[in-house]
Amino acid sequence: MGRLPADLTSPVPTPLPFPTPARLRILRRCNVFLTDPASNFRISELQKHYDLVAARPTDERTLLQACTNLDVDIISLDLTQRFQTYFKFAMLSAAILRGIKIEICYSQALLATDLSAKRNLIANATQLIRVTRGRGLIFSSEARTVLGVRAPSDVINLSSVWGLGAERGRDGLTKEARSVVEHARLKRQSYKGLVDVVYGGGKPAPPAAAASKKKAQKQKQEQKQKQEQKQEQKQKRKADNLGGTPTGQAGEEAPLSKQQMQKNKRAKLQADQPTA
Repeated sequence: MGRLPADLTSPVPTPLPFPTPARLRILRRCNVFLTDPASNFRISELQKHYDLVAARPTDERTLLQACTNLDVDIISLDLTQRFQTYFKFAMLSAAILRGIKIEICYSQALLATDLSAKRNLIANATQLIRVTRGRGLIFSSEARTVLGVRAPSDVINLSSVWGLGAERGRDGLTKEARSVVEHARLKRQSYKGLVDVVYGGGKPAPPAAAASKKKAQKQKQEQKQKQEQKQEQKQKRKADNLGGTPTGQAGEEAPLSKQQMQKNKRAKLQADQPTA
C-alpha cells in the first residue's frame, strides 16, 4: 500500500438511502493492503469512517507490524500465496491478545482454478490453526460470486478437515465474529475501550405531548372518583334520614311476618261473626 488519500470518508452514505429492517445492522469495512511499514501511520484515522478495518500484510515485516503496532480489527492473510517463512506463535498471539482476529477466507480453496493456490491455502490454513491453537480465528468467504458461499455447517466441516475441531469452527462463525464486531464498536464509542453506557431496560422519557396527555387523563380520573364519592355520601345521608330504610325502599310498607298475618286473620274472623 502506498500513501492513503487525503479524503478517507467511506463511499457508503450514512444513513443508507434505502429502508432496512430494524434488527439488521450493516457494517462498513475497509481492507488495507500493507506493502511498506513506513507508510502505515495513518491507518488509525480510518476508524472514524469505518466500523471494521482489516489489514492484509504481504510479507513478514508488515505482518509483524500489524500484529504488534497497527490499530486494526482484523488481519486477513492471502493464504493462496506461498510465504517465505513459517507463522510464529509469539507474533500471532500478540495480535490475539490485543483483540485482533485472524481471518481465513475459504472460497479460494473451492473456486480457484490454479492447483498451487488451492495447495497453498490448505497448507497455510492448517499451519495457522496449529500455530494459533485454534484461538482468535474467524472464517469468511471472500467470494466474488454466490457460488463461493457455503452454509455454516459446510464451513465447520471444512475447518474440521483442516485440523480445527467442530466446536472451534462454530466459534469462528459465531462467537469470534461477534467478538471482533463488539471490540471494534467499544474502541470507537466507549471511553478508552473500557467504559460504555448501555441501555438498562428502563422506560424512556415520554415526550412533552404524551406527558401532558397522560397528566390530563390522570386529573380526569381523580375528578370522576371524587364525584362518585360525593354521590355515595348523599345516598348514605338519605338512608339515615329515612330511619335506616334503604333509599330504594323509601315509602314502601315493610312485609308482615307469619305471626302478624295469623293475628290479622283471627281478628277479621271475629269481626265477621254476628254478635249474640
